[in-house]
Amino acid sequence: MNKLLIFSLLLGVLDVAAQDLEFTKMIQPVPQSAKFEDKGYMVWCGSMVKGDDGKYYLFYSRWPQSKKHLAWVTDSEVAVAVANAPTGPYKFAKVILPKRDKKYWDADVTHNPTIHKFGNKYYLYYMGNYGNGEWWDHRNHQRIGVAVADSPLGQWKRSDKPLVDTTPNAFDHLLTNNPSLAQRPDGTFLMVYKGVSNGKMPFGGRVLHGVAIANSPEGPFVKQPKPVFVKDTVKFAAEDPYIWFQEGKYWAIVKDMKGVFTNAGTSLALFESLDGLDWKPAKNILVSTLEIPWESGTEKVGKLERPQLYFENGKPKILFCAVYISDTVNYNVAIPLKN
Repeated sequence: MNKLLIFSLLLGVLDVAAQDLEFTKMIQPVPQSAKFEDKGYMVWCGSMVKGDDGKYYLFYSRWPQSKKHLAWVTDSEVAVAVANAPTGPYKFAKVILPKRDKKYWDADVTHNPTIHKFGNKYYLYYMGNYGNGEWWDHRNHQRIGVAVADSPLGQWKRSDKPLVDTTPNAFDHLLTNNPSLAQRPDGTFLMVYKGVSNGKMPFGGRVLHGVAIANSPEGPFVKQPKPVFVKDTVKFAAEDPYIWFQEGKYWAIVKDMKGVFTNAGTSLALFESLDGLDWKPAKNILVSTLEIPWESGTEKVGKLERPQLYFENGKPKILFCAVYISDTVNYNVAIPLKN
């Protein structure tokens, strides 16, 4: 048994409450200010960090509303909005990761932002792609990268090459996306991400998730051999992982595509792990069904995806989610949580 696993086990014993996170009881009524829209654009993928100036910076994906929902794969760019409170209201500030020269791996699209601060720098992990304008060509060129800055508004330095590329004849043979990152107790970094294996084109094979470890937030990340969040022979069981370390355990919220983990239909599911490598469904696996508990009443939505958390004092404080209403109405929501 390695030292990290022993350390994690000891911390878990010291805080029994961490064994029983129950998000369905943590979710609070949502104020209207927590709904973020960007006029003329579809909004997706919200991830927030508090700046040294005390303001809150929401990194998100956007693309022209006129091109409808599925254009995320061909036309998305990462922007940032700013607020004075964690639940908003947020106001657009600037585009962070625009299109760039065709020689780069992320020339045409940036998407899936997830923001972290390690030390004195900010790290924005994301998916990028390039393509010929055809949907599947862009989809199958998805790769993971990182941009680094001294402040949330930049200047942001993007990676010239993918941070996590594909591996031939592996579970991520075709593409990599949905990066999620946590710092481990020993100071190293754990990434969980989505990949698509080799199979009949253009879709490819099974959609699976992998783990990679690095000594630095800028990599290199060493892939681990065992896929995670696997359900029997289900081809596409989960996506959109968000991972974190809390009081002796690793936790993950994922989108359960068809309810194969929660038995609650399409939903958000909670997983746990002692070492970040082997994951199992948590005791209280259901995080949320496709509903938003607004202060004015509960709303059923078409999709609730891209879960991301904001923490205060080491505890989840806000659950950010992307919301799909129709092909021309998407937005981000900041759902308050109680400990």
